[in-house]
Amino acid sequence: MADFDVIYEEDEIEGEELPSENFISSVPDPVVVRGAGNLTVFGLSNKFDTEFPSGLVSRVAPEEYSATLSRVNSVLKKTLPVNAKWLFCGCVCCCCTLGCSLWPVVCLSKRTQHSIDKLLEWENNHLYHKLGLHWRLTKQRCDSSSMMEYVLLIEFIPKIPIYRPD
Repeated sequence: MADFDVIYEEDEIEGEELPSENFISSVPDPVVVRGAGNLTVFGLSNKFDTEFPSGLVSRVAPEEYSATLSRVNSVLKKTLPVNAKWLFCGCVCCCCTLGCSLWPVVCLSKRTQHSIDKLLEWENNHLYHKLGLHWRLTKQRCDSSSMMEYVLLIEFIPKIPIYRPD
């Protein structure tokens, strides 16, 4: 009678052992681009550092990197001053409105984050995924305090190794 419930390992069926080094791919740590502006609203700075990081050398051209950052910075330049004005007005009226005057600035901040996410999604789909990179806006703890800030995280997409026996 046949053993229908026996599970055979793939190595045993083929009679050879698969080399494990073919399946290990090391992915470098992500590159973090921190805010470099003088105005921060809810952890989002009004501009990001445009200096080309050394971790992206030979992965992306400095011109493409600076073009992407200039597009992100232009979104921030348009939206964050308005957010700061609404924050000031919300703080002035906070006692009278029991905190409800801060809702517009929270909504505008979410809208700014969504705009940057959409921009980065477009950039990823049209350029960076082809280069093995993925940009995203994420929260991280500040180095100097326990406060949170938004940073641009450039992650390396691991290449999926395909094992082909000779």
